[in-house]
Amino acid sequence: MKKRTIQAIGLMSGTSLDGLDVCCCTFTYSDSKWDFAIDYAKAYSYEDDLKQKLGKGAQQMSALEFITFHSSYGKFLGERVNDFMKEFNVKPDIIASHGHTIFHEPQKKIMYQIGDGAAIAAETRIPTVSDFRRLDIMLGGQGAPLVPIGDRLLFSDYDYCLNIGGFSNISFEQGGKRIAFDISPVNYVINHYCRQIGLEFDRDGELARRGNICTPLLEELNAIEFYHQTGPKSLGREWVETIIYPMLERYGLSLEDMLRTFYEHAAYQVSRIVQGGRLLVTGGGAFNVFLIERIRQLCRCEIVIPDKLIIEYKEALIFAFLGALYICDEPSCLASVTGAPMDNIGGMLFKI
Repeated sequence: MKKRTIQAIGLMSGTSLDGLDVCCCTFTYSDSKWDFAIDYAKAYSYEDDLKQKLGKGAQQMSALEFITFHSSYGKFLGERVNDFMKEFNVKPDIIASHGHTIFHEPQKKIMYQIGDGAAIAAETRIPTVSDFRRLDIMLGGQGAPLVPIGDRLLFSDYDYCLNIGGFSNISFEQGGKRIAFDISPVNYVINHYCRQIGLEFDRDGELARRGNICTPLLEELNAIEFYHQTGPKSLGREWVETIIYPMLERYGLSLEDMLRTFYEHAAYQVSRIVQGGRLLVTGGGAFNVFLIERIRQLCRCEIVIPDKLIIEYKEALIFAFLGALYICDEPSCLASVTGAPMDNIGGMLFKI
């Protein structure tokens, strides 16, 4: 591929429902290597009504309500990008949108990332790529995670790249291939229980720090079959709601004890993969002081917490990168990561 420079906007909305992350980046390809710069980044919070719909609400809608919401949320995304482009005076070559995951059951070839890319393109008049997972799932892959191609090409200085958001996921090189998978739920569970007492999250892990570990619950969590599966694997909210919540609530623990046990579980699952080396940690969980303490203690590795922009916007940055790869006709889904039979170029392009 020849030397080239591409400016792209990446949109990311995660299962933790923190809001919409918008990241404008410039990518340069030269001497067989990609470099990047974050030009501008901003987070847009969700109103309570939209947060409810993106949570469980959309799963319970009729078909007509669902497709209407898919369109209106796409329009919302386009409007936020317009606000962003006006504020920072940018006009990128492409927009790449993750959308928001409503359904993810790849074993049934079912997935849906809500947020119509056509609506984004119509609002912004900028070429837009969305729906990155569908082709990989139809090929028999997990359709996730998608971030590892960015880890490989943009963050190769680290032995492991760990993202802690609604779920934790990791990627690393093994035998000349990029390996990646979801590890466990994290903030999706923590925030769920914090909201029951009027908090959005457990700041610095203070609630969990006050609790005690329930050993029988910890052992039951760690024995869940998913954690002992090998090969490409991914998690979705359906799994958490049917497996994790009932298990946590069966013991009748205080909130502090439940969270303390769950933190230990989340940190232990990371330690099963990481022992030594340099570990890059990003995502909202990188700010959770107590959780990072437990991961550092159990993994005995060098934990690198990057600057705040990369912590908060790494996933949106990499989705912008997927847009750049799309322009270059380069694969964004790695078969070694998703389990599909071949690397593939996911996404649907909408262009005016």
